Amino acid sequence: MNQTASLLDEKTIRIIQSTVPVLEKYGEQITKRFYQLMFSNHPELLNIFNHAHQQQGRQQKALAASVYAAAKHIDRLEAILPVVKQIGHKHRSLGVKKEHYPIVGKHLLLAIKDVLGDAATDEIIEAWKEAYGVIANVFVQVEEQLYDEAAMKAGGWKDFRRFVVQKKVKESSLITSFYLAPEDGGGISDFLPGQYVSVKVHIPGEEYTHIRQYSLSDAPGTGYYRISVKREAGTDAQPAGVVSHYLHDSVKEGDVLELSAPAGDFTLDLTKETPVVLISGGVGMTPLLSMANTLVAKQPQRCVTFIHAAVNGRVHAFDAHLARLAKEHPSFSYGVCYQMPENHDRENPYFVKEGFVDLTLIQSMVPDSHADFYVCGPVPFMKTVYHALKQWGIADDRIHYEFFGPAGDLTK
Repeated sequence: MNQTASLLDEKTIRIIQSTVPVLEKYGEQITKRFYQLMFSNHPELLNIFNHAHQQQGRQQKALAASVYAAAKHIDRLEAILPVVKQIGHKHRSLGVKKEHYPIVGKHLLLAIKDVLGDAATDEIIEAWKEAYGVIANVFVQVEEQLYDEAAMKAGGWKDFRRFVVQKKVKESSLITSFYLAPEDGGGISDFLPGQYVSVKVHIPGEEYTHIRQYSLSDAPGTGYYRISVKREAGTDAQPAGVVSHYLHDSVKEGDVLELSAPAGDFTLDLTKETPVVLISGGVGMTPLLSMANTLVAKQPQRCVTFIHAAVNGRVHAFDAHLARLAKEHPSFSYGVCYQMPENHDRENPYFVKEGFVDLTLIQSMVPDSHADFYVCGPVPFMKTVYHALKQWGIADDRIHYEFFGPAGDLTK
């Protein structure tokens, strides 16, 4: 990547770096305008992008942060390689290809000019055109490698593959699991606990296909993939989940869904023997459930603590399963925190706290701070847990977390 960055001359690097304060201020305006222009000229790309994230502004914020980081580190792009790989996994899972990058670059430059007006001089636009070519090349190289790796794995494939819903199981009032096996009867590729698949659906009456990414909620090696999907209700702030409602209400056992091969870099490190703490909120438990099932199967002596937060028992999925793991495995501890417990919830032997997960609760269940912490759930939940762990003195390299959707920043 150093060699790639060196393709830019010093003058171009200086110009790009001079735009960093502007991007910090106007980044979201630029990315919002970018998506408007791109989808207006290339509506077919709506078959790839998550429409809900567009409406919520999450995609715009994530792209603005990526553009800002690329500009800030334009002279040492290796600094953003972890972010490039994380985005690369998502792009490979969605089906983003090399030929899409010139379209993105064209409309990003148009958006910069549109928002900044005369301040975006020809010199700045030309510098950004050159820099975008270098940055895009980095992404393309990473993603082509990920495509090749997915296709070459035993049981692997490229792009999307048809899977039959073998079984549909209601786990709670909000969450339903789908057990998926390939329609062609062939093998399926292994995956790392914590990874996800993209599900592409063609909903009757919808102009464009919809793609959503769902964590694999069981351990690898089962012969099937399992996703556990929350029915996303609409609120004043965001629309109801089109795909989740379709899966819950319309997809039946025997139906076919299209899946991309497993992807993602939020994965359990099985080379370690340190204690593992899994902290989840709501449907954020799905990747951690895959980790828990893998740990008891492959490292039964490794100390595992699973802390789950839910509103109440009605919406709490997999409670009986985790309780069984705690009963059968002496090294596995389990505790539940209900925000608003109902009367019978208090009788749950694993109910440990009413309200929210905090440092006091974590410390009461985790005897050893020298553990690896895996966190997943709604963004406010993850921020609370992250700051609690930092208050305890946990190093960043032992705090692992996953955003459902575009990445954000827990440190702020």
